[in-house]
Amino acid sequence: MMSLSTTISTVALPGLLLGCIFLAGACSGAGTNLVKPGLSLGIESVPNLRDLGGYATGDGATVAGRLVYRSNQLVGVTATDMQKLAALGLKNDFDLRTKAEVDLHQDEVPPGVNVVKLDVLSGMADSGAANLEVLLGNPTAANAALGGGKAQANFKTTYRNFITLPSASAAFRTLYLALGNPAQLPALFHCTTGKDRTGWAAAAFLTLLGVPRETVMADYLRSNDYILPKYKETIDKFIAGGGEPAIPPAILGVQAAYLESAFDEMTKQYGTIQNYFEKALGIDAAGQKALLDLYLAPR
Repeated sequence: MMSLSTTISTVALPGLLLGCIFLAGACSGAGTNLVKPGLSLGIESVPNLRDLGGYATGDGATVAGRLVYRSNQLVGVTATDMQKLAALGLKNDFDLRTKAEVDLHQDEVPPGVNVVKLDVLSGMADSGAANLEVLLGNPTAANAALGGGKAQANFKTTYRNFITLPSASAAFRTLYLALGNPAQLPALFHCTTGKDRTGWAAAAFLTLLGVPRETVMADYLRSNDYILPKYKETIDKFIAGGGEPAIPPAILGVQAAYLESAFDEMTKQYGTIQNYFEKALGIDAAGQKALLDLYLAPR
């Protein structure tokens, strides 16, 4: 078991906490969303599983539904919920977690779903899987290492790494190229909690499609509604033990400043989302058009 000091280091913290999975489904299921855009599909053991379709773009188009899903890790899936997953018709599950995270908890998917491992953070010196209960189990040490805004600062750095790390660019390139191929759909992508690596993957995808920034941010922040309740008992115990109340939501939830850090770094490095896809990910104008043509329903 890792020591607390290892777990909460600037590079280890994100790797331990940022888990992402992206499942892709068959195009035959494309169409209008069954739920309001951005809401959980209501699969209890996978609470942050959401369709990325249904959102309106700035010019009035609509992102096609039932093609791409964002999620938390597929671990501890009940038999009933596995049937619900199978009903999505997924072809691919893109797992954005580190090797350590995957080794700790292998994905549980319906028969026939192809699991594609894309380690976004493999380029970091230490991105081992985080044990959140251990991290929050020592309030005194956590206060010293993560209190006073240090946790938030660490996460802002990590979100900038999503733009600058070669391993992140390689992983996101593979993901988006697959999402632009109808034969690979429907699909799902995820990390551990489906909020950070998955959060940027979803935000960049929706932004390229022309979904307004405020809508993209609202989709991102909605992870708080589905992830934080899972850890209520852990959070309450941490605070009762003297832990700084701001720490748990800073590391278990998301904040607008985190995603803004990624967009800021992307803008500094590349100027526009289109240039980011072309220069960082190697997806040229034709590849970007393929994504737009596939996901944007006629106005």
